[in-house]
This record gives sequence, structure tokens and C-alpha cells, in this order.
Amino acid sequence: MSYRFNPAKAIQAAGVLLRDTPGHSMDRIRLIKLLYIAERESFKERGEPITGDRIVAMQHGPVLSCVYNCIKGEGPRRICSQWDAFFASRGNTVEMQKDPEDGDLSDREIAILTRVAQERRDMIQWEIVDETHRFEEWVKHNPGKSSRPIPFEDILEAVGRDVKSDLKKAGEWAAWDSVLKG
Repeated sequence: MSYRFNPAKAIQAAGVLLRDTPGHSMDRIRLIKLLYIAERESFKERGEPITGDRIVAMQHGPVLSCVYNCIKGEGPRRICSQWDAFFASRGNTVEMQKDPEDGDLSDREIAILTRVAQERRDMIQWEIVDETHRFEEWVKHNPGKSSRPIPFEDILEAVGRDVKSDLKKAGEWAAWDSVLKG
């Protein structure tokens, strides 16, 4: 089962995290980890992701694959051009050039993003990486120096959700969404 990736929500989620940082910039590892942790917390609280991005286990923990590729300048042009309209990567730092606002995010999603950032504000990025290395879904798919996809089912299970029920609901929403877009 997969969720539909929503680039606008991924961009806005990054904007929420960068908006209150000095210089509207952040180390890219920190940004990537905070985005993943928020995605995980959304699965835990709501049974669904914020962005729907494909999740991959990498050496330094889980990442939102498309967002990570856009930060590196290596992702699909149609998506990364949207990312590049708001953010610039300078070495290992991501800077917000223009605020993407947050109109596609729910109040609950914004609250999750804000809480995740606030809870880790005094941690350096490597402490956050260490935290993600303890997540059951990363341990199960630890890729060494490579990368491996982490199925959404494994995240739902790791955070204590009813996997069958949540995936059934996700499938129903996907089917309804395709009917609406018909």
C-alpha cells in the first residue's frame, strides 16, 4: 500500500520547520530527520502521513525520499522545480528563500511539525540521527551504507497502529480521490 505524495504539503512542512529558525536555514540532515519524525508522528496520531513521500532507510536513518533528492538537486524536475522555488541548498544547509505558507496543511499537521521541532530544539543533528536509529522500522530495514525502502505498514506497526484498519482506510481514500479526480 502506498499513499499519494503531495509535493505542496512537503514544501509547506519544510517551511513550517524553517520559518522560526535563525536565518530561515537549517542543516539538511536536521531538516530531513525532523520531517521524517513528523511524518512518523502523524502516522502514530492519525494513521496517515503528512506528505505521503516514499520513505527510505539510509545509513543516517530514515528519510523522505523525494524531499531528500530535491535537497540534493537530484530529484524529478517537475517536483524539484517546485521545491527550488522556495528553498536553496548551500553546502549542507537548506535556506528558505520564500515562505511557501501552509494552506494545504491542517492545523493538526502544523501542530505535529511544530511540536517535533520544539522537542528537539536543543539537540544537535547527530543526536536526532541517533534517535531515528532506535526506530523499529529503521532497525528492521537497516541498509548499512546503502538504502532500502521502508514500507508504510512497518511504520504503522512500529508506532502501534492497527495496520489493516489504517491501510483499508488509506485504500478507500485513494479510491475516492481517484473518483473525484476522474
